Amino acid sequence: MEPLTKRSIQLLRTLYEKGKATNTYTLRAKQDELSTQLGVSRQALNVHLRKLKTHGYIRTGRGFIDVTEKGLNALGVSTTPAFILIKVSPLKRIHFYEELRELQISRAFRIAGEVDALIIIERENLDEFLNKLYSIDGIEDTRSYITIEVIK
Repeated sequence: MEPLTKRSIQLLRTLYEKGKATNTYTLRAKQDELSTQLGVSRQALNVHLRKLKTHGYIRTGRGFIDVTEKGLNALGVSTTPAFILIKVSPLKRIHFYEELRELQISRAFRIAGEVDALIIIERENLDEFLNKLYSIDGIEDTRSYITIEVIK
């Protein structure tokens, strides 16, 4: 990989600092593959992609399609997630992590400190997820936090 110049780093930092944090989901697939998967012609796929792009639901580029925050909102996917911090009995941690991998969640992290795991989930699914989570043996404590808005 080519090293970045001072100017490139300056530009990258400016883009980062002045940019707005957004949630996107990126698909890296060829349009032929996607049209086959959806059972439509490539031309029909292009018509739909163009319409979604025009309305701001997606961004496209060479080899990728991003679902934007507007697209996520149209799907009912929250852009302000909930965070769950979990403390697990040391003797049950391995079992807990295995069980956690089987659950439907956005992201999960094993972390060091006062708690053992951080889970990021759509806040609309928080109650349902907590009910499933409590069935896993070894949980000593949980703390849930719901985001209100993106600041930066």
